[in-house]
Amino acid sequence: MPIKVGDAIPAAKVMQATAEGPKELDTAEFFKGRTVALFGVPGAFTPTCSAKHLPGFVQQADALKAKGVDAIACMAVNDAFVMGAWAKDQGITDQVVMIADGSAAFTKAMGLEFDLTARGLGVRAQRFALVAKDGKVTHVAVEAPGAFEVSKAEAVLAAL
Repeated sequence: MPIKVGDAIPAAKVMQATAEGPKELDTAEFFKGRTVALFGVPGAFTPTCSAKHLPGFVQQADALKAKGVDAIACMAVNDAFVMGAWAKDQGITDQVVMIADGSAAFTKAMGLEFDLTARGLGVRAQRFALVAKDGKVTHVAVEAPGAFEVSKAEAVLAAL
């Protein structure tokens, strides 16, 4: 069942893409004691993700932080090296934390997986955005396949 408002963010170990290379990130620690806007994309370097989703959160980073968001994170079912390369390609510095959920364990724990095996992509994350305060979900929006409306940065801003 997909994660919903009021649910706790599942505890998981994922990888964070950093300038120094991959670093393990504990989701329980990452979400603890702060407000986090997390958005998930089907894949790094994919058209909508690269042209609209990630850039939108970078462009709205100051506005999101002005509304109480302490951290913005982008997650994909890719490895940390791919997420790091995508961050470099997109000019990401410290505006967005790039989270790699290579095995989709965190994605599955949230009930947000999307099986694209028939298209040669394997299990991916659905396109979504959520806000969590101290590890509890206060807003979640999951896109219909192929859509890009409810998970964009402007929609998250409107929900805050």
